[in-house]
Amino acid sequence: MSPTSLGDVSEDSGHGTRREVVERASDPLLDTAEASTPGSWAVLRRGLAVAPEFRVGLRATVGFALLSAVGRLTVPLLFQQVIDRGFRGGQIRAGYVALMCSIAVVVIIGVWLAQRAAQARLWVAAESALAGLRERCFAHIHRLSIAAQNEEKRGVLVSRVTNDVEAIVHFLEWGGINWIVGVSLMGLTLVAMFVYSWKLALVAMAVLIPLWPVMRRLQRGMVRAYDRVRSQVGDVMTEIGESVTGAAVVRAYGLQARANSRIAAAVDGQYRAQLRANSYSAVIFPTGDLFGAVALACVLGVGVHWGAEWGLSAGSLVAMLFLVNLFLEPMAELSESFDQTQNAIAGFRKILGVLDLPVEVVEPVPGVELPTRALAISARDVTFRYIDDGPPVLDRVSIELPAGSHVAIVGETGSGKTTFAKLLCRLADPVEGSIELDGIDLREVTADSRRAAIRLVPQDGFLFDTTIVANVQLGRVGATRQEAVDAFAALGLDDWLARLPDGLETRVGERGDQLSVGERQLVALARAQVGSPGLLVLDEATSAVDPDTEQAIARAMARLGEGRTTVAIAHRLSTAETADLVVVFDAGRIVEFGPHADLVALGGTYARLYDSWLGNTRTA
Repeated sequence: MSPTSLGDVSEDSGHGTRREVVERASDPLLDTAEASTPGSWAVLRRGLAVAPEFRVGLRATVGFALLSAVGRLTVPLLFQQVIDRGFRGGQIRAGYVALMCSIAVVVIIGVWLAQRAAQARLWVAAESALAGLRERCFAHIHRLSIAAQNEEKRGVLVSRVTNDVEAIVHFLEWGGINWIVGVSLMGLTLVAMFVYSWKLALVAMAVLIPLWPVMRRLQRGMVRAYDRVRSQVGDVMTEIGESVTGAAVVRAYGLQARANSRIAAAVDGQYRAQLRANSYSAVIFPTGDLFGAVALACVLGVGVHWGAEWGLSAGSLVAMLFLVNLFLEPMAELSESFDQTQNAIAGFRKILGVLDLPVEVVEPVPGVELPTRALAISARDVTFRYIDDGPPVLDRVSIELPAGSHVAIVGETGSGKTTFAKLLCRLADPVEGSIELDGIDLREVTADSRRAAIRLVPQDGFLFDTTIVANVQLGRVGATRQEAVDAFAALGLDDWLARLPDGLETRVGERGDQLSVGERQLVALARAQVGSPGLLVLDEATSAVDPDTEQAIARAMARLGEGRTTVAIAHRLSTAETADLVVVFDAGRIVEFGPHADLVALGGTYARLYDSWLGNTRTA
């Protein structure tokens, strides 16, 4: 069990914790290496298709790369001219040699400028592709429903947007230019070799052709190895992320040894996967060098022995050796780029796995606007499950809630109440049935209108690592500082705000950790107040605070709910006591519905929950 899983239990899975859901679900982001996947070239082509920024100006970049290849090919030809024409009858034609050397210098400078231009353009394109790919991947993750996100490890998703994209950029910035220049140079060099001496060219090819199946076999093994590396990186990110996030639980329960062992196991898995991937690189490098040395030796031996009979001059033989070496040089560079390429292909495969996750919550075009007032709620035969073939978390739920009512949703852990609240915010769509607000199906409402009309205040009161005023202003795009001040005043929180060391400018820390749980809730309520929604959804804000803070939050919630429809998930039934209506969930169904007093008198599920809560309250 994960160190943090002690406190990471889903309220509404109906079938265990989120972690358990992950372990039972098929994980396309982790099983890629073992699954049937498209070939490397197909993955690379599709990967580049989702990074169109890389293709901007690519023709000019390829042009500079080809110009560089042509320039490098010119140098051996100039050497041949110097040997054959610069030295005649034991005399040195100094002027001719100087001319050829001057041309060589100009060509070398031109090659450097062309390579610099190609590399600079490629760097700009690669960084643009990096930014665009991360933005698209990040945006896609946020469009996924809560069902899809529950099936994936969040550390894995973070790894996709960070490490996997970074691996791709290393390829685009270095491996890409090596492939462009290297393949161009090898092709042009091969043509020149056959022009100089097709017989010696065949000798060289006879040695080098067997290298192809060897490299192909190594490349296939490297694909699988680097695919596994990317998966292991995601596992490491998950374990470290959970242990850091749940540090308090780890220390409180003395789970340091267990946390360390899990992290060590994940790190060891990545270490072994990386070693296996590197072992392929360790074989590829000397293999290329071995075949290259044999090819040079064969060309030299055959050329010296039969060169005169074939009409080869000394300069031609030397130029041929230069050409063979020039042909082999990109092979060494491409071997070095091989691991970057396979790493990038593995990264592309992982990222495409994220982008291929279906977006189940599709925004309507053009869509309908919700009215700016308290909203009536109608659920019609709503069924929902987190896993396609899993048990339903909500099972044919139907209910009508009038506009402006204050509704409490109660039930045991796993009964479906939090999931129902999330469906009201359209964090997912029902598998069957529909949810309507003021008679409008949520699936027909525009995203902007839905976000303006509905506000969710989660149980943990999540805050971003900035100031209080900045967190409150997130309640509505364009909200001013004065509106933040007014929000605290409207909720009766002026005195609390005044007691803070820097008032509105107080920094809250990462996830709001510099504030108490109750203080985070107060800020979250002010953020909702700025949004001025017609429907307010509260995941019980007082379930983890002291009695005094509970009273402050309760008063703020009462003011926040004025003139709005309020749906509160009630872990403490004090919320249900003051609600207009109480909805009782059990095993994904609504089993009771009505005012608090009526349900207590009924003597059913709610009465049992209420008696149990009263007993615990008196004991406390």
